[in-house]
Amino acid sequence: MGSKYPLLPPNDIIKVLTGLGFQKVSQKGSHAKYVKQGNPIRTTIIPMHREVARGTLKSILEQADLTLDVFLEKLYRNNSTQSR
Repeated sequence: MGSKYPLLPPNDIIKVLTGLGFQKVSQKGSHAKYVKQGNPIRTTIIPMHREVARGTLKSILEQADLTLDVFLEKLYRNNSTQSR
């Protein structure tokens, strides 16, 4: 059975995270660091590769304290409003 986590380009992930208040604070090589202020402060690293692996997406969502369902809802809502 296939993974429920999709393969996505990093820009799709970044659009969702920035829409939720994450800001890019630094980049080293091909890895960008995004932080969301609050209590607790959330930090996640996004690899700027062609596609982000499923397991890496799972880790990013855990670090961001997001469920897959909420992430996908935001992702598809963003994509549907851009196609109009």
